[in-house]
Amino acid sequence: MSSTSAAHRSRTPVSALLVLAVGATGIVFGDIGTSPLYALKESFLHLAAVEGDGPVRQLETFEVLGVLSLVFWSMTLVVSLKYLQLITRASNRGEGGIFALLSLVPRSLASRAGRVHRIAALLAMMGAGLLFGDAIITPSISVLSAMEGLTVVDPSLQPVVVPATIVIICVLFAVQQFGTGRIGVVFGPVMVVWFLVIAALGVWGILQKPETLFAISPYYAIHMLVTEPLETFLLLGSIVLVITGAEAIYADMAHFGIRPIRLGWYLFVAPALSLNYFGQGAIVLANPDNAKNPFFALVPEMLQIPMVALATIATVIASQAMISGVFTLAQQGIRLGYLPRLQVIHTSGTQAGQIYVPSANWLMLIGCLLTVAFFKSSSGLAGAYGIAVTAQMVITTIMFTLVARRLWRWKRRLLLPIVGVVLVIDLCFLTSNALKLFSGGWFTLLMATGVFIVLSTWVQGSHIIGRRIAAESGSIHEFLGELWGRDIPRVPGTAVFLATNYNTPHALAFFVEHTHVLHERVILLSILPVNAPYASQARGVHVEWLPDGLWKVTAKLGFMETPDVPKILERAREQGLDYDLATTTFFSRRVEIVPTGPANMSRWRKMLYAGLARNAADATKSFNLPPERVVDFGAQIAL
Repeated sequence: MSSTSAAHRSRTPVSALLVLAVGATGIVFGDIGTSPLYALKESFLHLAAVEGDGPVRQLETFEVLGVLSLVFWSMTLVVSLKYLQLITRASNRGEGGIFALLSLVPRSLASRAGRVHRIAALLAMMGAGLLFGDAIITPSISVLSAMEGLTVVDPSLQPVVVPATIVIICVLFAVQQFGTGRIGVVFGPVMVVWFLVIAALGVWGILQKPETLFAISPYYAIHMLVTEPLETFLLLGSIVLVITGAEAIYADMAHFGIRPIRLGWYLFVAPALSLNYFGQGAIVLANPDNAKNPFFALVPEMLQIPMVALATIATVIASQAMISGVFTLAQQGIRLGYLPRLQVIHTSGTQAGQIYVPSANWLMLIGCLLTVAFFKSSSGLAGAYGIAVTAQMVITTIMFTLVARRLWRWKRRLLLPIVGVVLVIDLCFLTSNALKLFSGGWFTLLMATGVFIVLSTWVQGSHIIGRRIAAESGSIHEFLGELWGRDIPRVPGTAVFLATNYNTPHALAFFVEHTHVLHERVILLSILPVNAPYASQARGVHVEWLPDGLWKVTAKLGFMETPDVPKILERAREQGLDYDLATTTFFSRRVEIVPTGPANMSRWRKMLYAGLARNAADATKSFNLPPERVVDFGAQIAL
């Protein structure tokens, strides 16, 4: 997001802010907005020590009010204060998310602090793994909880829940290839209806037991903590479900800007969620049996079928936002060098952020199907969900601390009290959920660890290969000297080679060695990633003339941009480059990694890196090269 765009948004009139706030309601708050389907149910059932369809013990009034107070103040402290007032300050030109946060860290660290940056990179990779796991669990638990509403209507429909969930999830991932542009316009209005409905249901429930509103006071949360400290600590493992989706607020802030997001939360979303949670608590006070599924128990019988339908649509929207977030994360990871080249398809000609990553899409589909088939219920998934969310919260807080201290130069006397309080809250949630390690939490950690291994292996292997190629590549000036001494004939046309700084590309040396000719114009194109979402248009492309018909073109791209070589060269032509696509040939090199070299990596990681490199998208698709004008060279490198 450019600084100009950010400045423009800061001057956005109130009417436009309201429109953006409605859009944010659908995209940004979809995940946290569907938490009422399962969050309070899990909290009450935990407190009542209920398993399966067993009877619900009579919950004491102070227990229900204590749970509601914990819910209200968790949303206030974590979402309203931590994320919306603190974490969202760490934006990279308006972009948020774990990789955007990481991209801020190198600017703030001196060379002597390289170890701190490596730790930050490891944390970011683990956070990315947790987000991927979150993106698998979110559709699973959300759609499952919506389908479980059918059992409230008719308990005999229990066998239909899992098959119906699988069908909906398959459809959801199948339509990703068409992009979200066409259906995105209805996300906001549908979620507005959702929040209005759940708020109205909450008011109806509160009217039955108005004393439920006493739980707004923190006294009840503190009283529960003092009288039942262990039980309250364990309860946090379920309470955390009310703040799932807080990380998505930070990751998706660039879509609408932070002002509309804050406006939508404080004026609409937070009140609607609070009313619904208090309404659920009220009907549990009225009838303890309602604790089995207080959300649907709050719905009048004649409206339960329409509510199941609305809840299903809302959960699909929440899932869509999370899936789109993974696509964005994958694109950022590719540009920052944490992932191999993957096929990234732009599904909109006007909105750069609307992308589709096929490999990530189908991996998430497989993960969701396995998750639903294995856990079979939203309660079974609650433990896995909690660990993913709380671990992300801790990582985000630690990385925010690095940015605040190193980049913004916050004083310790200001930073430590603020971060200390936030980190204590995060760690309380995390440790409480860690107790669920063997009841579902292991699943999240398994997925996060798998993604972390892939990312770290790619980073390490690419670093080793990059150093080897740099050591074997001579200077372009030395190459030109050899050309003059050998009197190489020149042929008409232009040749484009991808290059690293001023080293001689292997494809160029290979071409001259085997054909004994060279084009009359040779362009050495270097694409450099920058630690920003978008590179400056004015300084993004630099053209330099080299002797003997060679040109050096350097293009800087942000981690939200996809390289498009023809467009880069068109911009370079505006600076005097002699370039015509019709007479240009693009040369690329396909590298086959042989995992038998002397590199200091374990054998299995060498094989993993080789597999990732082999399945990476080819340069033609990754750089948008015209296929009919591309020549590929093959090479082997022992790792």
